[in-house]
Amino acid sequence: MRLAEPRLAPVAPADMTEEQQEILAPMLRGEGVGASAANVFATLVHYPKLMKRWTVFANHCLFKSSLPAREREIVILRTAWQAQSGYEWGQHLVLGADAGLSNEEMNALKGAPGRYPWSDADRALIEATDELDGDAFLTDPTWERVTAHFSQDQVFDLIFLVGQYRMLAGALNSLGVQLDDGLESF
Repeated sequence: MRLAEPRLAPVAPADMTEEQQEILAPMLRGEGVGASAANVFATLVHYPKLMKRWTVFANHCLFKSSLPAREREIVILRTAWQAQSGYEWGQHLVLGADAGLSNEEMNALKGAPGRYPWSDADRALIEATDELDGDAFLTDPTWERVTAHFSQDQVFDLIFLVGQYRMLAGALNSLGVQLDDGLESF
């Protein structure tokens, strides 16, 4: 697990610029994942221009994706596990449960797909996530399995979802973003 000491502490509310406050206002009002993800937002807001642009893409991936919430959370949790992102894992345990994943399913995402009785569609998502994470490429057999269960838009969202959460894991791990209160990691 990569949950190091913070390398860049979250910006304290009293120290925020007007621009930083404006960017964080929707999150602090509890919109989206809201205050439960305070550390990630208060850390990323050190670079307001980047955060402003990243948030548009991240919101698509998390809230506007054509993938159903349960399937989306399978992909995110598998990506978090593969990247050993303790922060990402902790946040998405809550969101995964809200999306209907059982504790058993979420813990099974730590192992090989064949160790748990996943549906064919779920197994296709996990295998696709592993390939995108490992080689940044879907093999022909995996492509066929994924496209047998998901629409073209959903396949696009799957590919970009893995990329978004792998990129975010790199930032969270490298910056040492700490878990928010009440969350647990691996």
